[in-house]
Amino acid sequence: MDAAPHTTTPTFHGQLGRAWERSGSMLCVGLDPLPDRLPAGTGSSTADVLAFLLDIVAATADLACAFKPQVAHFAALGAEAELERLCRTIRTDHPDVTLLLDAKRGDIGTTAERYAVEAFDRYHAHAVTVNPYLGTDAARPFLERGGVVALCRTSNPGAAELQSLEVDGVPLYLRVADMVATRWSAHGDCALVVGATAPSELGEVRARVGDLPILVPGIGAQGGDLAASVAAGVTTAGTGLLLSSSRAILYASDGPDFATAARAEAERTRHAIRAATPA
Repeated sequence: MDAAPHTTTPTFHGQLGRAWERSGSMLCVGLDPLPDRLPAGTGSSTADVLAFLLDIVAATADLACAFKPQVAHFAALGAEAELERLCRTIRTDHPDVTLLLDAKRGDIGTTAERYAVEAFDRYHAHAVTVNPYLGTDAARPFLERGGVVALCRTSNPGAAELQSLEVDGVPLYLRVADMVATRWSAHGDCALVVGATAPSELGEVRARVGDLPILVPGIGAQGGDLAASVAAGVTTAGTGLLLSSSRAILYASDGPDFATAARAEAERTRHAIRAATPA
């Protein structure tokens, strides 16, 4: 296993605060490789996937506060070694950009501990997405190692089936928000996931969790409302959000200009976020 790129690692919140300040951006670029979407003529091997993503990272790093590689997209290709290389490059070449590992882990005991080793020792993430369904004890191995981004109100159509169920008159997603903002945050740096497809719920979560960071997926190909999400979720400091776009940036062009097109889409999205952020 490769050594960590840095001998000292800032806390997740410290890293993210630095990323917001130095980039002037709340854009998070999702790295979700799909071989059949790669530009024509680039090939579809794991080496080709890595080369494509390295070009995307180089083209967009100065426009983003975070990169978010999705583990399943690499594991399905047998490309875990390429994911390691990608994460190493982000941490080494772009130290001011936050690295979020999108893994949605959730288990107990030694299994949770091994997932934490995977996220923070193998991939050197600043934070990892975690399913909160198993409770605080399942999250502690992650909280002891780095940042935790807990699923709260997700962007998929079926999210309300469980997340909106009322518990003593309060929707479950708000119970999760309360738990993460209090019990989990007592053990380490936390954030929440609330989709751009649910801006009103995002506003409710923000009202309960103060300045806790919120990862907001769904502003690109999923059609979430960027402006409404920014208005509902931004903090008084003008930050607090990681607005994530994946496919709209990665696959902005299927030709040899893919990196240039990705940068243009990232610039457009960053501008839209800035325009929606109150002065």
